[in-house]
Amino acid sequence: QVQLGESGGGLVQAGGSLRLSCAASGFSLDYYDIAWFRQAPGKEREGVSCIASSDGSAKYADSVKGRFIISRDNSMNSAYLQMNGLKPANPGVYYCAAGFMTCRENRRGLESHEYESWGQGTQVTIAP
Repeated sequence: QVQLGESGGGLVQAGGSLRLSCAASGFSLDYYDIAWFRQAPGKEREGVSCIASSDGSAKYADSVKGRFIISRDNSMNSAYLQMNGLKPANPGVYYCAAGFMTCRENRRGLESHEYESWGQGTQVTIAP
């Protein structure tokens, strides 16, 4: 069974950091591009960052550039999102997703319809 599982969410003060993890089971992430999405209450799911399987190149939403870092470790069949300088606008449920060649130069990479496999999400809450 193909599954993605997120972990690492929690409560953090504004300005703090969290590292989210996304572990795959039932399939290998080696050939999949991975993305992180965020969904705040009452809002649509929005793309935060993605990383390509081919060369590790990454894309970021403008709102997180310079603060968030996406990475992957194929030997661990996992991907990560290091979130620094968290802001009150950053809380929500964070999801990881896997897609085939979705985070490439000729693709937007941060649109949910591009991804076929999703995790259950992990909650991130920011304390003022």
